[in-house]
Amino acid sequence: MPNPLHLATFAAIVDAGSISKAAARLGCGKSVVSRQLARLEAELGARLIQRTTRTLTLTEVGEAVWLEAQQIERSLSNVEQIAGQFQQEVRGRLRVTCPRPLGQRYLVPLVAAFSRAYPKVELTLQVEDRLIDLVAEQIDVALRVAHLEDSSLVARRIADNPRVLVAAPQYLEHAQRPQTPQDLAQHRCLLFMSGNSVWDSWTFQRDGSAMTVRAQGSIRVNDGLSLAALACAGAGVAVIDRLLVAAELASGALVELLPEYRLNPGPPIHAVYPARKWLPLKTAVFLEYLQAHLFEDGV
Repeated sequence: MPNPLHLATFAAIVDAGSISKAAARLGCGKSVVSRQLARLEAELGARLIQRTTRTLTLTEVGEAVWLEAQQIERSLSNVEQIAGQFQQEVRGRLRVTCPRPLGQRYLVPLVAAFSRAYPKVELTLQVEDRLIDLVAEQIDVALRVAHLEDSSLVARRIADNPRVLVAAPQYLEHAQRPQTPQDLAQHRCLLFMSGNSVWDSWTFQRDGSAMTVRAQGSIRVNDGLSLAALACAGAGVAVIDRLLVAAELASGALVELLPEYRLNPGPPIHAVYPARKWLPLKTAVFLEYLQAHLFEDGV
């Protein structure tokens, strides 16, 4: 199969009337143009141009090939213009995925604002907790709350993920507010679980010392938003990612407990995307928008 670039060069030679003029039009040396013409003739197994010192004359095969080569030259020019347009204007299809709690609380409103700012982007948001193969499912950007292993993906750290100990005011009306981590032994603790693992080991740090307590509770849940809702309903105290309860802490629906202690943070939030030499403008702009606005009110 002939090289499309060689065909486009051939068309440029015929249009310009000489190899030197074609080279000037293409912005390369005469030797480059001559080699590409020779390679095309070798690929086709036929002479396309009869050369003399002053003129170029198309052979019969050359005339037929030229008609097709003109279409390829126009197509290559169109492709270049399309690529340039997409790199100068934020437009096109953008596929984004993220876990459900993060999506519902933060990414959905951000997507709405981004869409208003860039109306020519057709954005698809997949909110689900499974680990998606970005390349196989043609995902442009994924938000992941995890300590990432080395891979072929590019990861941009968006935010840290501090955790807090919280309870609802109505719970504290009937239970004495804890003063130290050991006091949690007297409280109903809401426990997060993942698969068969229950996160009931809570480590608190203060003044360079760490203290781990074993949380006791009769309610376990495998969803962060449900854990937050249980705490808001007064079911007990919970250790939870601050980003999931920032609004409830601001409104007073939840109260932070033991604020003088620091809990081990959760996995950081990353924006992950396939490694590409040329990152599309739509993706680059979305990543910058994400970095600037996802947690602009703090977590």
